[in-house]
Amino acid sequence: MILRENERRSWREQRALDGPLSVSHDDQVLTFLEWCKLNRISERTGRRILDGPDGPKVTMLSPRRIGITVRANRAWQQSKERARAHEARKRA
Repeated sequence: MILRENERRSWREQRALDGPLSVSHDDQVLTFLEWCKLNRISERTGRRILDGPDGPKVTMLSPRRIGITVRANRAWQQSKERARAHEARKRA
C-alpha cells in the first residue's frame, strides 16, 4: 500500500512538472509544485520562501495543501523586482 501511495505522489509531481502552466487568469490557483516550476526554484527553496516574511500570499486548499494564485505570484515577483531596483540604486 505504501508503494502505491508513493507511485501516486510521484505521478502527481511529474504531472505538475510536465504539464503546461496556463497563467492567463489571475484567480487561477497554482499548486506548490507548479509555483516552484513557474518561478524556476527548487521545492526546498520554495518552502524557505513561503516560510519567510517576503513570500507570496498563500491560499489554503485544504488543511494540508497550499496554493498560490497567479495574482499573488505576480505581486510577489514585482516586489522582488522593486527590491532589486532599490538595491541597485543604493549601490550606484
